Amino acid sequence: MKRRIVMSMLAGATLLASTLLGAGPAPAAEPTDVPAEFGTDWHDPITAAPPVSKPVGKSCQVTVAEAQFRDFTPFRGTYAPPDGCGERWSKVVLRMDGKVKGRQYDRLGHLSIGGVEVFRTSTPEPSPDGIAWSVEKDVTRYSDTFRRTQDVEMLIGNVVDATYTGVIDVKVTLTFHTGRTGAGPGGSAATPDRVLTLHDDTLTTPRNSERIVAEVYATGSGGGCEEFWYLSAPDPAPYSCKADGGPYREVQIKVDGQLAGIAAPFPHVWTGGWSNPFLWYVTPGPRAFDVKPIEYDLTPFAGLLNDGRPHRVEVSVLGVPEGQSGWSAPVNVLVWQDAKKAHVTGSLTEHRADGFTNSTTYTPGSEHRVDTEGGHRLTVSGYVDTSHGRVTTTVRRSLANDSAHRWTDGENLDALDATWRDDQSVTVDGRGPARTTETRRTYTMDGSITIGAGDRLRTVLTLGDRAVVVTTRDGRRTGWSWLDDTVDGDASWTLNVPRDQRHAVGTTSERYRSYASSGCYDRSLTSVQGVLTVDRRGC
Repeated sequence: MKRRIVMSMLAGATLLASTLLGAGPAPAAEPTDVPAEFGTDWHDPITAAPPVSKPVGKSCQVTVAEAQFRDFTPFRGTYAPPDGCGERWSKVVLRMDGKVKGRQYDRLGHLSIGGVEVFRTSTPEPSPDGIAWSVEKDVTRYSDTFRRTQDVEMLIGNVVDATYTGVIDVKVTLTFHTGRTGAGPGGSAATPDRVLTLHDDTLTTPRNSERIVAEVYATGSGGGCEEFWYLSAPDPAPYSCKADGGPYREVQIKVDGQLAGIAAPFPHVWTGGWSNPFLWYVTPGPRAFDVKPIEYDLTPFAGLLNDGRPHRVEVSVLGVPEGQSGWSAPVNVLVWQDAKKAHVTGSLTEHRADGFTNSTTYTPGSEHRVDTEGGHRLTVSGYVDTSHGRVTTTVRRSLANDSAHRWTDGENLDALDATWRDDQSVTVDGRGPARTTETRRTYTMDGSITIGAGDRLRTVLTLGDRAVVVTTRDGRRTGWSWLDDTVDGDASWTLNVPRDQRHAVGTTSERYRSYASSGCYDRSLTSVQGVLTVDRRGC
C-alpha cells in the first residue's frame, strides 16, 4: 500500500466479549433513500454482534471516566466500589458512550483500573455532521479489582488542529448486577479470585494458586508498518514495508525465559484501514471496537510460580524487525486459589516446542509475489497438589499461517489472501472425569487495493473471525459453540482532491452467527453510501 495513500493512522498510546450496541433492528432504507455517493453524514456506527446479556434484578452504576480527548494527555481519576450492591456480583458490564464530529483519524485507546487493563478499543472516523456510538463489555472477570478503591487511567491519543478537528468525547460506566458469582477453579466462566499485573516484568502469585491464566491485549498499531504486519515483505522484494522474515508473526509468553505459550495475533483492521475509511464508516471490521485479549493457560507452571518469589514473565512478538516499534502487549494475570490450602505445590512435567516453520518466498515479475507458510507447536503439562487431590493440566497449541501477497510496481495493485489458524486443547485431569476443551480459531483476510485512471482508488475486502469450541468429559461431548463473524466491503474514492470531490461510494455487509448447545444468534447488516439498508435477524 502506498505510503502516500490515506491509511489507518492510529497515533498514540493504546485502550472479553464486548460489542458495539445497536438499539434493536434499525429500519431498512428504501432504494430511493440511498444517495449516489457519500455525503456529509451517515448512519451511526453499528455492528451485528450480540449485546451483553444482563441479569434481572438490582444493579448499581458507577461512572469511571468522562473525558474529551484532544491530545495525548490521559484522563486520570479515582474509582470507588458501588454502594448498595455488596462485593459479589453476578455480572459487571462496562459501557462506553462516545461522540465525535468533524474530521479525524481512527484512534486506539485503553482504560485501566488499578493498573489492570480492562478495556481496549479503537474509534470510528466521524462524519462532518457528527456520529455517536456505544460499546459494552462483560468485565466480570475483573471483579477482584473492582472491590477496592483504585486509580483510573484512560487514554485515546488524539491530534486536534485546524485540519483534524474531531474531539473524542467519551463517558465510561460500570454497572454491577447483584447475585452470586461463579467463584472457584474449574470452568472458564468462573470468576478468578485475584487479578494481578506485572511489576518490572515480574509476577508473584499467591502460594495457593491452583489455576493461572495470562491475558495479553496484543495490537500492532501506531500508523507504521506493524499496523499492516501481514503485508510486510523480505528483501529483495521492492515493497514499502520490509521485514527480514516476511509477514509471519507470533505472540509468545515466557516464564523465567522458558516458552510458556504461543498464539496467532488477530489481524485487526482499524476504521481507516486498507486505505479506505469509506468501508468502515458504518460497520467496522471484526474486533475493531472489541480488542479481545489472547489467553494463555499457565497452570502447568503453577508449581514453579507458587514458591513465593517473583518470576520473570515476558511477552514478545516474533517476526518484528529488530528495533522496530508498533506493538503493544499489556498483560493481566488471572488467578484461582485453593481456599483450603496455604501452599499448593506442583511441578512442570512436560515441555515440548517443535514444528516451527517460517518459509517466505519472493517471486519477481510484472506482479511481485510473496508466499508465506509458517507455524509452530507447543505442549506443556504440569500438576498441582491441591486440597482436593492432584490435578494435572496439559495445554497443546498449534499455529499455522498461509498467505499470498501480490503487488505491482508503484503498488497501484496491492492484494493479499491470508489465513491464520490457532488451535488449542486444554485437558484437566484429577477432579472426576478428565475434561478437555478444544478451541479452533481461524482468521481470514482476502482483499485488494487498486488505483486506476483518474487516481480512482478501490478496495475490495473480506474479513473473517471464526471459532469452534468443544468440551468433552472422558471423550463424551458435553458442550459446544460455533462462531462466524464475516465482513465484506467494496468502496472507492478519488485521491488527491478536496473532500467534496472524492465522489466516494461503498457497500459494506456484516453477518455475525453464533450457535451453541444453549441456543443461536444470527444478525446481518448492510450499508450503502453510509445508509443502513439491511438489518436482519435470524434464529
